[in-house]
Amino acid sequence: MKYTYFAHFIAVILLLFFKDVCASPSSLKLSSMLQSKMVVQQNRPIRVWGEAAKGAMVSVKADWLTTPVIVQADDQGAFLAILDVPSVQGDPFAAHWLRVESGGEHIQLDSLLIGDVWLCSGQSNMQFSLQEDYDAAQGIAKADRPEIRLFNASLNFSDSPLDSLGGTWEICSPEFAKKFSAAGFYLASRLSDSLRYPIGVIFSGIGASAAQAYVPKWELANNPVLNKQYLEPYLSSSRSKEVIDGSFSFEKVTRPYLLYNAMIHPLRHLAIKGICWYQGESNHEEREHFSLLMESLVRTWRTSFRQGELPFYFIQIAPYGHEGKDKSNRVDAFFREAQQKLCALNNVEMVVSMDVGDANDLHPKRKRLLGERLADIALNRLYGHRDQTYRGPTYNFVQFNKGKAIVNYTPTGLEGGLKTNDGSVPAYFELAGEDRVFHAATAKITGNSVEVSSKKVSKPVALRYAFTNDAVTNLENGAGFPAVPFRTDQWQEVTIKDN
Repeated sequence: MKYTYFAHFIAVILLLFFKDVCASPSSLKLSSMLQSKMVVQQNRPIRVWGEAAKGAMVSVKADWLTTPVIVQADDQGAFLAILDVPSVQGDPFAAHWLRVESGGEHIQLDSLLIGDVWLCSGQSNMQFSLQEDYDAAQGIAKADRPEIRLFNASLNFSDSPLDSLGGTWEICSPEFAKKFSAAGFYLASRLSDSLRYPIGVIFSGIGASAAQAYVPKWELANNPVLNKQYLEPYLSSSRSKEVIDGSFSFEKVTRPYLLYNAMIHPLRHLAIKGICWYQGESNHEEREHFSLLMESLVRTWRTSFRQGELPFYFIQIAPYGHEGKDKSNRVDAFFREAQQKLCALNNVEMVVSMDVGDANDLHPKRKRLLGERLADIALNRLYGHRDQTYRGPTYNFVQFNKGKAIVNYTPTGLEGGLKTNDGSVPAYFELAGEDRVFHAATAKITGNSVEVSSKKVSKPVALRYAFTNDAVTNLENGAGFPAVPFRTDQWQEVTIKDN
């Protein structure tokens, strides 16, 4: 057959077609957490991880480094490069880039900022969006903040630890911020305003979730108490045999370790500044085990992130009428006490929310105060702003004398003295005598102390403050931080009258 130019043309077209069809798919991939528009944690190495061809050399460049970092993918194709990151300097809001190259392929991340990254997690009160907040109009109007970047993790569950997590880093805007965690947004806003450099916030949690869902399976298994309370009942149930997917159910978010595997473990390579936690309502009847459970959570998260004793700041559950009109039941008061025990750990601090609750609403809407209080803790305890008040009046000791109780507070927490936020006398003090029957008491501020008495208790031996489920308190310091609930006794459930 005579060869023609037309036949040659057809042959070239077919060759190009089949070459394109048969070409190998891209082998270079980055972790889903590494994206354009993210905030890179300053002063800590950034781990750049992903996949390439097996054994391939991978070059990672960043505009803040003079030379690339070159690593080799392992026999599974996984690679991990570690790059130094400087502190915020020069123009703190300057955009940066990072480029990964291997085998003729490349991935470039743009619009990166260097600053601090905070992980926010927990249940619905942390998930509670800015558009639902009491100060929503004001907050949304001020949400055009390109120096703040937000990451909203996609819900997922897994029976085994995952390496990827859905979600997108976004530049803070009114449209995106209004659907983001209100507490997380206010945390970022206050920090950025005070520090004058970029802040990134990751929200990875889900409403109604229980604390055991965020603790690794191996940690629960290695602790006899937690194993018996949480892990064994689940593993021996038919639910543990189900195929786990990403669908939501109120029951699934209480299962142990599934949320840790899917929504915390994938973040472990990220460098972060600290962790903020708002959760407890789903565990409020488990005070006997909750302190131990949370200690395990804090310890294992710090182990997973491998960044030392990361700051862990949490919000105490707010007043709510869990037991309805049964005022003698103090289940939430005992639970708050269990929460407070977590502060015995190093670098752990608590936000008190007793002044922002609502006895009829499990989701108090004044999240601005709570998010800003998280930031105030960080400013004082982490960033060295020692003049920043971050907590309210904290019980030190009580003196019982002539039928009265004089409450003395620690000097730290008395900034601006004692006052009430409504001009009334301090509410929710109770006294008991040897009979262990508590009666409502009258309180008045005397300098930096509170004097408490009750006509029905002539010889008081025990005092409680805001030790109820739903007490929305008014006692605070001059800086507007509420007094911390407390009790002087170690009694369990006792008789309560006149409440």
